[in-house]
Amino acid sequence: MDHLIPPCALTIAGSDSGGGAGIQADLRSFAAFGVHGLSAITALTAQHTRGVIAVHVPPVAFLRAQIDACFDDFRIGAVKLGMLANAEVIHVVADALEFHAPACIVLDPVMVATSGAKLLEDDALHAMRTRLLPMATVLTPNMPEAELLLGQRIENAEAADDAARRLLALGARAVLLKGAHLDEGNIVVDRYIDATLDAEFQHDRLPLEGHGTGCTLASAIAANLCLGLPPAAACETAIDYVAEALRRGYRPGKGDVVVLDHFGASPLGRG
Repeated sequence: MDHLIPPCALTIAGSDSGGGAGIQADLRSFAAFGVHGLSAITALTAQHTRGVIAVHVPPVAFLRAQIDACFDDFRIGAVKLGMLANAEVIHVVADALEFHAPACIVLDPVMVATSGAKLLEDDALHAMRTRLLPMATVLTPNMPEAELLLGQRIENAEAADDAARRLLALGARAVLLKGAHLDEGNIVVDRYIDATLDAEFQHDRLPLEGHGTGCTLASAIAANLCLGLPPAAACETAIDYVAEALRRGYRPGKGDVVVLDHFGASPLGRG
């Protein structure tokens, strides 16, 4: 019966009690592509569609135990990294990944809140740059996160093109620079670059605020890497998936944010 066993992907990220982002979005994304989802929780959040109320970071020894338990029992095709609260957490995750050496790592460098507030202290930012970024198969920053990683402003398309090249030079095998924060008219341009390919993926800009789009995109990329797609194709497929899930999105809470419809957008459900 081995032919019926789906590939496995691991998300190492924070939990969203409101169900729209974090590991909840990651596990839905894995399932939407037919991938078995595993999780190691880096932080617990009390949040809903109107904001974050509280955050609790479990002991890092317990985080390492979660990661080791997953690798001990499953064949993991890809790892997705999301919210990593501080430098201590980043170092523990980096140590674990160096030890287990997964084939693919998708790094979503969650560093900037929707409000624009910086979420990582300087020592954590340095740890992410030096320890995790060089291990990344695909790095998926948005524009504010890219600005923090590079220490430069990104104000137009030319600067975004340059930023993607500079991010690649930091050590990741591929970079997908997300374009939603950059005003390029009625379209959103996501810029992809690796050692041999430079590409743009475009979608119509929708008049709404999505919740969990970054988490979903990174985990969908990880799922498609698990399924054997090369990084560029995995990114393109994941971008299409997020765009469809956002178009089908809904507002389950009292806030204005739209939660993605993962299963409505699933390529399995759509045939």
